[in-house]
Amino acid sequence: MVHVLSGRTLVRPLDPAASRAFYGERLGLAVYREFGAGEERGTVYFLGGGFLELSGRREPAEPAAPGGPVRLWLQVADVAAAREELAERGVEIVREPVREPWGLIEMWIADPDGLPIVLVEIPADHPLRYRPGI
Repeated sequence: MVHVLSGRTLVRPLDPAASRAFYGERLGLAVYREFGAGEERGTVYFLGGGFLELSGRREPAEPAAPGGPVRLWLQVADVAAAREELAERGVEIVREPVREPWGLIEMWIADPDGLPIVLVEIPADHPLRYRPGI
């Protein structure tokens, strides 16, 4: 078995500056570290218990993320409050908050390259948070 010490999601954006503005300013993620210099520098953001790294540049001919297998799942304490804050910052809400059949409250946004991002609230009575008899 491989002992994984840490992990991160890597994103190769079409426009690194636009992606840094989205994740750093609009989403408000804190910077863990940066490397390199100028517009092509890499930026690693804290992402709850993990990290999100923007590095390199994806060429337009490379497959885009929408419809691909990558999605970012970000748990928040209050999806409604996150929705208001993000809308005020100019983030387009792709799908309004909805309580899903599996009990989570989910809202969808996307980064500048169209990478789907789901913001999730886990209600107090959901099995991920509440365990009867424990």
